[in-house]
Amino acid sequence: MKVLGGSSRASVLALRKNLAEVVNKQSPAELAQFANDLFVILSVLSSSIGVRRALTDNARDASAKAELISNLFGKNISSAAQSLLASAASLRWSSPGEIADAIENLAVEAESAVADKNGELEKLENQLFDFARVLKANPDLRQALNTSADTDEGKLALLEAVIKGKYSSSTLNLLRKVVTLRRGRSIDATLAAHSHYVSSRKDRLVAHVKSAVELSSSQIEKLVAALTKQMGRPVHINLEIDPKVLGGISIRYADDVIDGTIVNRIAEAGRALVS
Repeated sequence: MKVLGGSSRASVLALRKNLAEVVNKQSPAELAQFANDLFVILSVLSSSIGVRRALTDNARDASAKAELISNLFGKNISSAAQSLLASAASLRWSSPGEIADAIENLAVEAESAVADKNGELEKLENQLFDFARVLKANPDLRQALNTSADTDEGKLALLEAVIKGKYSSSTLNLLRKVVTLRRGRSIDATLAAHSHYVSSRKDRLVAHVKSAVELSSSQIEKLVAALTKQMGRPVHINLEIDPKVLGGISIRYADDVIDGTIVNRIAEAGRALVS
């Protein structure tokens, strides 16, 4: 996950307050359009370094930036989306590229808010994780969606053929962007970024838990409670079953790993014997 500069982090916090105001005022349908508008903005910002520089140039006055936004988007996006972009352009950024990173963050959070209003935020998180497992299990699919040789239309057709109506509309909307708007990243990295932003909707930390066997509901609840207490913030668990760990579990969150698997203990014992 890319770490934003100090100025950019402060600007994102300010923009998230603006986003919260929009979320409170709009219906799920209106909010879905707003999220789509933000992705339209992201597409323009990602494709033009000149636009990014113009919008983040502190020497350029607000009226000139507003005119640029109007000329770029006109009536193609909502006034709420244009207003948020104008707010972003008025803030300070550590580098021009980070305004695009911020808009991506907000676009994903806006789509997450749609899912939240529809009572499907948990489903969205789980389905994004499920698709990450699909990619891991199908390297040919990952390669096909990663390649620059195929058209966006071809990739979207392949995506929808694989999904076959299994996922919610918010999940499908985000996966379409993961496939077509990777911004120079792999599909895995883009999916991980979107999953991180979705978890930010409720300021939850996502912990990736690997176990040799399924955990019971009681075990998962106890693990969530323990991690929440340790981290001081709500935690969402993504569980991966991997027989190769033999027993025990490993937990990865942020940049930390707690590896209590039997296979890791065996490896540690082997290293101790060698030394």
